[in-house]
Amino acid sequence: MIVFRYLSREVLLTLTAVSGVLLLIIMSGRFIKYLAQAAAGQLDPGVLFLIMGYRLPGFMVLILPLGLFLGILLAYGRLYLDSEMTVLSATGMSDRKILGYTQGSALLVALLVGFLSLWIAPAGVLKTQQLFNEQDAMTEFDTLAAGRFQSLGSGQRVTYAGGLSEDRTELHDLFITERADSGSEARLGVLVAESGRQQMNPDGSRYLVLNQGYRYDGRPGSADFRIIQYDTYGVLLPRPEVAREVTDREAMSTLSLLGQQDVRLQAELQWRLSIPLLVFVVAFFAVPLARVNPRQGRFLKLLPAVMLYMAYLALLISARGWMENGRLPAALGLWWVHLLFLLIGLGLNFKALTAPSRVSGGQHASA
Repeated sequence: MIVFRYLSREVLLTLTAVSGVLLLIIMSGRFIKYLAQAAAGQLDPGVLFLIMGYRLPGFMVLILPLGLFLGILLAYGRLYLDSEMTVLSATGMSDRKILGYTQGSALLVALLVGFLSLWIAPAGVLKTQQLFNEQDAMTEFDTLAAGRFQSLGSGQRVTYAGGLSEDRTELHDLFITERADSGSEARLGVLVAESGRQQMNPDGSRYLVLNQGYRYDGRPGSADFRIIQYDTYGVLLPRPEVAREVTDREAMSTLSLLGQQDVRLQAELQWRLSIPLLVFVVAFFAVPLARVNPRQGRFLKLLPAVMLYMAYLALLISARGWMENGRLPAALGLWWVHLLFLLIGLGLNFKALTAPSRVSGGQHASA
């Protein structure tokens, strides 16, 4: 039991460090993407961290199995390099016991990954899609920032406000330009106003009421234009419509996927079940890949091992796509991929399973 606690602690500590680094890299890239959307006025900056929090479980589902795999390689590689595995071998610790102890750590990680994959991650995706639906229903004035030109409608409208009240209803030094394509001609309308405000009517319609300004209408490059001076000018804003329906398969609960006949939904269910199973398989073939010769260094087998893991994950993703396209029957699904790599693991562990009396680290040390 002491050896089990020691090996588990080494693996889990390394897993935590590796997973933290991978999570930081992935979340940084995704946050930059959302930040760019907020800068373009497509997202409210106030919901950025909320979205990242909802997406966190989905990131962890893919990070934890890789973190465990690298944790085993790095932790056990250090033990082989420091001849600690040789000491364990001298005390009667066999490779079969090492495999069993490693599966104990894998069980803990698989339970966590299964909980995230089956329940928490789909709920996070659901909340994220609902937030995006709400953001799509917002007008440009809901995300407008003072002192910044904001382009909307594929560049058809550009809005600028020099000042903005805290409740976002009063605007100052307004500039709005809108492009309208009429047949072969493109006309441009420009509104300039000293101030403006949003006005909500009882019927739910919303107006932008501009004060003390000018309207310019014309065709760029020609003298065909008109100028209108106004004291008050009202612009009807489109009525926001929040899409309540969530159609993303990843946002569906696991219970709602059970018994579905749609092959795409079956593929989603098998994918969620495959990630916890992936943890056990990669932990199985990571142990023999972690064996290193002290003369060679601990990183010699790291690159081939990572390539094997990436091949496993890539084949799972490909099999999911083949299943969704009808090229694989649902009964075969993704299970054959796990069976294939389990056989690879059996091949890598063949010596350990048939001759459990010694750890090969002692052989490396005496070489």
